Amino acid sequence: MSGGSVWPVGRDATDAAAQQPTYPGRIVVRERALRTAVRAAAADVVGVGRDDVSVDVAEHAGGLAVRLATPLSVPDLDDLEAVAAATPVVERLGALQQELQARLGRLTGRDITRVDITITGATVPPRRRVR
Repeated sequence: MSGGSVWPVGRDATDAAAQQPTYPGRIVVRERALRTAVRAAAADVVGVGRDDVSVDVAEHAGGLAVRLATPLSVPDLDDLEAVAAATPVVERLGALQQELQARLGRLTGRDITRVDITITGATVPPRRRVR
């Protein structure tokens, strides 16, 4: 792997950034770029299209606060087995918050201090046909 640095497993982005050589100049990541990256990652984690997710990113307590509004994928209510096997919504949202915090932290290299999720509706994934 030429031209790149390899960091031992267990180091977070802050440790890695602190140990990288510094060069004259500055790095600016525009808010729009941050929102676009957060929106794509959030859509992937939630399991909906990017156009379905609305995102706001702001500085908060030395890191970033993320607010997103999105529909939530739910099983078809006619599929009783899928409904019975589904994780309760509040549990799912807690898991989504944790996964988003971890993934967005890795993606942005910043501490994600807050993740607020507003559910705007429900989507039912299309049934897959079994042959």
